[in-house]
Amino acid sequence: MVHLSFHGAAGEVTGSCYLVTTERARVLVDFGMFQGGRDHEERNREMPAIDAHALDAAVLSHAHLDHCGRLPLLVQSGYAGPVFSTPATFSLTQIILRDSAAIQEADAERENRHRASQDRPIIEPLYTARDAERVFGLFQTVRYGERKTIAPGIDIRFLDAGHILGSASIEMRIRDTPNAREMVIVFSADIGVPNSPLLRDPTPPTEADVVILESTYGDRDHRGREATVEELIGLLERARDDDGKVLIPAFAVGRTQDLVYHFGQQLRAGRPDRLSVHIDSPMAIEVSELYKRYPHLFDAETCKLRAKGHDPLDFPGLQYSQTPQQSQKLNSAQGGTVIIAGSGMCTGGRIVHHLRHSLANPATRVLFVGYQAEGTLGRQLVNGAESVRILGETVPVRASVHTVNGFSAHAGQSDLVAWIRGVAPARPRVFLTHGEQPQREKLAARLRAELGLECELPMLGHSVVLAPRSSPR
Repeated sequence: MVHLSFHGAAGEVTGSCYLVTTERARVLVDFGMFQGGRDHEERNREMPAIDAHALDAAVLSHAHLDHCGRLPLLVQSGYAGPVFSTPATFSLTQIILRDSAAIQEADAERENRHRASQDRPIIEPLYTARDAERVFGLFQTVRYGERKTIAPGIDIRFLDAGHILGSASIEMRIRDTPNAREMVIVFSADIGVPNSPLLRDPTPPTEADVVILESTYGDRDHRGREATVEELIGLLERARDDDGKVLIPAFAVGRTQDLVYHFGQQLRAGRPDRLSVHIDSPMAIEVSELYKRYPHLFDAETCKLRAKGHDPLDFPGLQYSQTPQQSQKLNSAQGGTVIIAGSGMCTGGRIVHHLRHSLANPATRVLFVGYQAEGTLGRQLVNGAESVRILGETVPVRASVHTVNGFSAHAGQSDLVAWIRGVAPARPRVFLTHGEQPQREKLAARLRAELGLECELPMLGHSVVLAPRSSPR
């Protein structure tokens, strides 16, 4: 008997975590952070109903924090088994978790100074750099398409998800007992958008008894990429004419690299005639350098660009701000200067300081190019807040705020339908996760109407019993 339990990203977008339990093994798929919401810190500190000592293996789909961010807690709780990922995901995870650990330690130190002044007990960081380093020693890498036994009766195969560098959907093959019929469970994880820059298109599954499908944008399709880039360049040109600056909150992994690619392509095509872009994120700079170490994962278009002698992640006018002092100098920048800084949902990082300094200036433009979760500062700004609280200060919002749809690294509704279409005739059992409830419901309705698939919408803590389909493949 196979059990599947949902310990995150069930009715919400963050905190991805699934537990697969058989008669012979226990395997964890992702262990991500919850992000956004007033209680996200408490939720991250609370270990779910998982016995870390009893786990045989953990599998990581990709390096975004909402998928890998709590792995150090797993080690804290006693896990010492392997963590399987693609090679690029392992490389990225080291960058992400080291940065996250530094933030956890700094936040705890700042909070404890405040608590000491009030004679309150101190707190421990969620995890430390040492905890993160212990995780790295557990990783075992598996290439795309390679079948790997990870626990008794359980094999996995990674399929390129096209979401960020190294991202994978997970095909898990299970024989609950040695003589049992094989069951195929596919975890989509985060599926990328076809024809996106830099990376190859997502690889859909070819067979499945069970599919756990993301639904972040299950309610709509994205705007076309060409129209999106045209809108972006138009906003930058108007900001330059108004002598204002442009702030772009962007994820250090994926979104920043996509933007740099598009800016470079536009400049090579002659528009705009000049562009001053500052990457104000040490992590994004490090990630961009890492991307260049994996050119074999680039798509055909990017490979052709490199063959012509162009760097898809660089262009004249691109500058990097590594130090806090370099970042602070950008406060006085004008003339259409573009500042790309993390975090993408404005929950921390250097973008928060830029927003505090510049939101009150009507000449400032804030461009959102990605998903903003409930409870985040980014969502408040997108929803039209007239003022926001930043670092303990109330800041009026006089800047113009724009949402530029079409840059998402998540598949839209039609892309999700296309991804699962190939296995639909076998009538797999489908669970929609990694999406808020309205998005899940709309995707479920379309999958039912178009492909005849009945979808289940599990909530946090839900557990189900799985079985192979009786019909042969």
